[in-house]
Amino acid sequence: MGHSLSDIITALPPEEQTFIDGSCQDMKQTVEALCELRQIAGKAQAEIASTLNIKQPSVSQIEQQTDMYLSMLRSYVETVGGELQLTVKLLHRPVLRIHQFGDAGAPSQAAARSCRTQAQIGGRRGR
Repeated sequence: MGHSLSDIITALPPEEQTFIDGSCQDMKQTVEALCELRQIAGKAQAEIASTLNIKQPSVSQIEQQTDMYLSMLRSYVETVGGELQLTVKLLHRPVLRIHQFGDAGAPSQAAARSCRTQAQIGGRRGR
């Protein structure tokens, strides 16, 4: 007689069960496509189209795209009730979140000064 997946997982050591549970939760939080995100939010393509002031076939086209402007992705995500967050993973560094990438406003004064200072330092090294 076969064993259920639950029985097999229950027989594993606690640390492996915890790992499997965490992996399962990660998978549940992964969205494969924009249409899935829209469905999770309980929105119809017509609703998205109306909010974005475009026609329904354009929403379908957006959902099938593999490359798009961040501004369009941000608008779509906000239309379904979400917030787009952009993170960067660098080797041997903690995950970084870019707050103003693609925003219409200029970066904060402190961020702009820091970037200019780094550029000046880098330019002096190259001489």
